[in-house]
Amino acid sequence: MNFDLNYYPYPSQRRLILGKRCAVATSQHLATLAGMEMFSKGGNAIDAAIASAIALTVVEPTSNALGSDAFAMVWDGKLHGLNASGKSPKNLPLDAFAELDMMPTLGWLSVTVPGAVSAWSSLSKRWGKLPFEELFIPAIRYAEEGFPVSSITAQAWKRSESIYLPLISPEFESFKRVFFPHNRAPETGEIWANPDQGKTLREIAATEGESFYRGKLAAEITSFAEATGGYLSREDLASHQPIWIDPISTEYRHLQVWELPPNGQGIAALIALDILEGFEMKKYTRDSVESFHRQIEAMKLSFADVYRHVADPEHMKLTVHQLLDKTYARERRQLITERAIPLAASGLPKGGTVYLCAADQDLMVSFIQSNYEGFGSGLVIPGTGIALHNRAAGFTLEPEHPNRITAFKRPFHTIIPAFLTQEGEPLGPFGVMGAPMQPQGHLQMVVNLTDYQMNPQTALDAPRWRFLEGNNVLLERGVPPEVVAELAQRGHQVEIAPEFMFGKGQMILRHQGILVAASEPRADGLALAM
Repeated sequence: MNFDLNYYPYPSQRRLILGKRCAVATSQHLATLAGMEMFSKGGNAIDAAIASAIALTVVEPTSNALGSDAFAMVWDGKLHGLNASGKSPKNLPLDAFAELDMMPTLGWLSVTVPGAVSAWSSLSKRWGKLPFEELFIPAIRYAEEGFPVSSITAQAWKRSESIYLPLISPEFESFKRVFFPHNRAPETGEIWANPDQGKTLREIAATEGESFYRGKLAAEITSFAEATGGYLSREDLASHQPIWIDPISTEYRHLQVWELPPNGQGIAALIALDILEGFEMKKYTRDSVESFHRQIEAMKLSFADVYRHVADPEHMKLTVHQLLDKTYARERRQLITERAIPLAASGLPKGGTVYLCAADQDLMVSFIQSNYEGFGSGLVIPGTGIALHNRAAGFTLEPEHPNRITAFKRPFHTIIPAFLTQEGEPLGPFGVMGAPMQPQGHLQMVVNLTDYQMNPQTALDAPRWRFLEGNNVLLERGVPPEVVAELAQRGHQVEIAPEFMFGKGQMILRHQGILVAASEPRADGLALAM
């Protein structure tokens, strides 16, 4: 891959981070330092990634927690995938959803078995060099001694007040005591600690995660569920196992772009790239209406198929091969004209997140974990600091839909790590957080890197678009005014939106024998290399 290390067309205070031996990039600088601390102790990229992920549950609690799910891709000479998402409870009463118009995002009906802890343990056992307990030291320090809340996290915390502070049911009291101890969000620079989570991290570290699923912590989780009307059982936790899976890919220009297969939405980025491949994008300037319009329309068509057909693979009626068929992509491409498609439909038969990456000379890791929306379900297991995600909100209530809520089933997942290779050689990991923004961010990163030869930091800095539904499109400040006006003329319903609507990304790529690391300017993140 060819890109210019000195190309900076966008206003950013960040510059490329270059290294030869190792690199870490996360959305929060203290988590990046946790990863680099593992390298300094003789650890590898897996150790660094896990330590960073654990630290993020403390220093960026607005996006992830001990009760999150996680996915990963690892290059060790070939590419491996890990799906650590959990299933809905086996005794989930489906009649509890009968009177609902949409899936809830708060309370026990929004909770599935959390998988992040199992991801850390599985990755460490397969590739880690350092003792598992060593990986927890920075996170325990941040949890017990406290840390100054960074600015972007403080803003997200503040936005969450209106969601979580009004909750009055008894099951939410522990959550509010932990995250809103003064009945408000902490401000930027305010020292915040979570000693209960520090204690729990020590327990997870000492038992290599077993306590969370089959021991003391599992008992505390299920006891709280029983006492407050929850559905998670000891059997649900004990039966959870992360699964090793083969990543899926498509070729775009000269690159192989890799995602994880369903139940995640990574396939959405690949479908959109297949559609976009037939356009000669480089003949349009990057910040032009022609470039934006074609990318938006390709993504719109992709989402129409993904939202209709993607679910837990055990329940899908279509295969990945059908969704990534290049002939079908050519057919869909014909639907893109100079006008916005008013309502994209599937053309096939009907039937709050953190990302990080790490690399060394032998291993490269693409890792993501998430609560889903904000702090998650609003449930914290008393005395443990374990905040539970709301991943069940990814299900649908639509009858006959492959992603319909039912017991013992993985929901449609938004969190997706990505990876790039070229001619069988690894280029590196990348990802962009932000619910449905994630495949859209992946598409934009690949187009920026390939069609416009941007370097990793420039690709992340560039102003973004985000398709919502129908013809509704958000545009970031920094998109040229003439592009905004011309998109509206083509039928897009455009709105200028704040930065937090466009995701937060990281990237590490190999380039001419060095590691090039970049972190998102829209986050509190940091990339480091040496």
